[in-house]
Amino acid sequence: MTDEPTRPILTVRGLSKSFTLHAIDRSVVSLRSVSLTLNRGEHLALAGASGAGKSSLLRCIHRNYLPDAGSVVLHDGDREIDLTTLGDRSMARLRGRDFGYVSQFLKAPPRQGPLRLVTAAALRRGLDAAAAGDAAAESLRALGVEERLWEVDCSVLSGGERQRVNLAAGTVSPPRLLLLDEPVSALDPANRALALAVIEDLRHRDVSVLAIYHDMGIIRRVASRVLLMEDGAITAEGTVDEVLGAGHRALGEVYA
Repeated sequence: MTDEPTRPILTVRGLSKSFTLHAIDRSVVSLRSVSLTLNRGEHLALAGASGAGKSSLLRCIHRNYLPDAGSVVLHDGDREIDLTTLGDRSMARLRGRDFGYVSQFLKAPPRQGPLRLVTAAALRRGLDAAAAGDAAAESLRALGVEERLWEVDCSVLSGGERQRVNLAAGTVSPPRLLLLDEPVSALDPANRALALAVIEDLRHRDVSVLAIYHDMGIIRRVASRVLLMEDGAITAEGTVDEVLGAGHRALGEVYA
């Protein structure tokens, strides 16, 4: 763990996002002036009902979505990098090297197997070819992806296999900042245990994690702090017990 646990790696201020549904001429607000700080080495969980804005928040941070207002600042030593104004090429380099995003669903190029996919992620993290191949194999083994599947086209894998390959690519030679969007939702108990062991190990590698989970048991196990989102806004934050103890009905219903 880091010797400076309160040093921020990510600061989000006043983030707002809405979507226009042109077919029915309606605007839907997804984020309402969201602010948060993620510290180095911290595992921060986002909780709340479906539609609360959790995935939209991660996508704005990763800049899959451009926010309507607000800032997303990545702290890099003495530098502060506003991701909302960064050029596309610079953003692409940061995504490969400094932070990763693991969605619920694997998006793999055609005719590409797990080993090649995870090796490519390791290369983007700065490893040379030999080290990237070794790291990819280690990552796939840690998540229980059988070697007989390593050269199989990812499109024919099961949902659980694809999710584990996706997590392997996100955590191989892990970046210093990792966004996780329900990374174990499709896994059976045995493979979920393997995945959670990999996720838990990130805290020992000084990786800062901002993650969405829909399982209170997982949040209790891996998260150092939790934010509750309702209707596009953060309505509570603290330890899991603090947030639960505050009597927030939405969290109690979703994670009962």
